[in-house]
Amino acid sequence: MIHSLFLVNASGDIFLEKHWKSVVSRSVCDYFFEALERATEPENVPPVIPTPHHYLINVLRHRIYFVAVIQSEVPPLFVIEFLHRVVDTFQDYFGVCTEAAIKDNVVVVYELLEEMLDNGFPLATESNILKELIKPPTILRTVVNTITGSTNVGEQLPTGQLSVVPWRRTGVKYTNNEAYFDVIEEIDGTYTFDPVTKLLSWDVGKINPQKLPSLKGSMSLQAGASKPDENPTINIQFKIQQLAISGLKVNRLDMYGEKYKPFKGIKYMTKAGKFQVRT
Repeated sequence: MIHSLFLVNASGDIFLEKHWKSVVSRSVCDYFFEALERATEPENVPPVIPTPHHYLINVLRHRIYFVAVIQSEVPPLFVIEFLHRVVDTFQDYFGVCTEAAIKDNVVVVYELLEEMLDNGFPLATESNILKELIKPPTILRTVVNTITGSTNVGEQLPTGQLSVVPWRRTGVKYTNNEAYFDVIEEIDGTYTFDPVTKLLSWDVGKINPQKLPSLKGSMSLQAGASKPDENPTINIQFKIQQLAISGLKVNRLDMYGEKYKPFKGIKYMTKAGKFQVRT
């Protein structure tokens, strides 16, 4: 199954690697770097890259490439889904899945990867089970581990490991029984940029003035590079909370298979697709 995992940052540097069976040389990633150079955009790297002796299967999340090394043919979507589970687990444990967060919690990262794969095959990928096996890092726990030399590994086996619903811990009771569902819409629009005034206008149609839109952006620089004086590349995200701009509404929501009467809630969100603004 999965022999090794390499994490590659936006600068093309391997900053973490994990091997489960035999150690695979970093040189195998040269085929990935060649595909990265040929790609017009970071998202256009082929998800499956064949090499003479291995297959490289990768996903891009949070400007980090997660590259899995496979020695035999396996369903690619199976490996891709596992890689997404790894990213979601890191984000659940550390709040964000960034290079800095992974390096700051490198011990927990290796402990999680050791539990998530057994001899290269997925074992424990549910967050509730992992949190019973590996305690999430906290400032107090980090200080105690530093002083006592202990680790975040739990002392008891997870109670939900053999459950028919492994994502739910056994014996869980809530004061309020609630169920929430998200309705997320993506919208297209036309934009214009005035190079004189440096003003970007994006026309998405009529927006409810009571629902304020949110526009956030980020700019990433290569390690060691100086801050550009002008013309940076900016990644921006557009969202409107609690609004479906198409007017789509949920008229009725039914739940079956539960004896209790839960509270049912719907959350709306409108967002734009991923794009770049090159000033």
